[in-house]
Amino acid sequence: MTAQVDQHDLAKETADILGWDDAAVFGRSVTVNKPRHEVYAFWRDFQNFPSFMENVRSVTIADSGLSHWIVEAPGGQTVEWDSVLTEDAPGDLIAWSSVEGADIKNVGRIEFKDAAPGRGTVVTATIAYDPPGGRLGILLAKLFQNEPKLQARRDLRRFKQFMETGEVATARTHLDNGERGQ
Repeated sequence: MTAQVDQHDLAKETADILGWDDAAVFGRSVTVNKPRHEVYAFWRDFQNFPSFMENVRSVTIADSGLSHWIVEAPGGQTVEWDSVLTEDAPGDLIAWSSVEGADIKNVGRIEFKDAAPGRGTVVTATIAYDPPGGRLGILLAKLFQNEPKLQARRDLRRFKQFMETGEVATARTHLDNGERGQ
C-alpha cells in the first residue's frame, strides 16, 4: 500500500514540475550480459529501438539531437512526436524529452552501470509521460495491455534477449512468407 502512495506522489510531483495535467512514471532495470560500452552504444542509436520495442514502428534521427518517433497506439492507430536529447554521458546515461506540442509528452532517462564482475551491465529505464485522456487514458491502455509500464517491462526483456542472442523470441505462428511456424 505504501508503494502505491509513493508512486502516486511521484507521478503528481512529476506532473507539477513538468507543467503537465497528469503524469505516469515508471522505472525498470535489467541486467544484460554484455559490456557497458556495447550496451550503451546500441541504445544510443535510437534507430535500433524497433528491433526490441514492440510498439515503436520507427525512429528517425535528425540534426542537433532531434529524433522523430512513430509508435503504434491502441486500435492500430499511430502516434508521432519529436524528441530532443537532453543528456548524453557516453557509457553512463542517455536522457530525452519530447518537444513542445508533442502528441505524447514524455521524458526518459536510461542509466548504465557495471553489474557484478562478469555479469555485464545493469540498464535502468525511467520514463514519465502525460497520458492522453489523463487517468482514463491510463485505464484504457491497461485494458488493451498497452499500458506503458507493462510495455517497458516487456521491451526491456526483449532488449536483453536481443543484446545477448542477436534475436528476440516471438510467439508468432506464421512466418513472413505465410507458412505455418513449427
